[in-house]
Amino acid sequence: MRAPTGSVVGLCSASATLCAMGMAFLGYWGVHEPSPWRVVDRLVTILAFTGFALLASVPWIVTTPVTDDGAERIRPARQAFAFGVLAIWLAAALAIAV
Repeated sequence: MRAPTGSVVGLCSASATLCAMGMAFLGYWGVHEPSPWRVVDRLVTILAFTGFALLASVPWIVTTPVTDDGAERIRPARQAFAFGVLAIWLAAALAIAV
């Protein structure tokens, strides 16, 4: 089944937007402060960087050339996008809660 028209552009722009929002969150949250880091701080940072890696890989996944005409790269890109968003949101929620 072919993906809807605009899915590639939509996934690429959404992943770039959420990467920017996640970086703004990290800058506001205080990753640059000189105080010693707690375990929770490290967990938030690991979750956020994992989310960045997943979101940054979305354009690469979705635009990778395929050998078959029927092979689609939209589904793996959507999964990477969803897990990236989940990781960023978990990092933000954890930073706010603790």
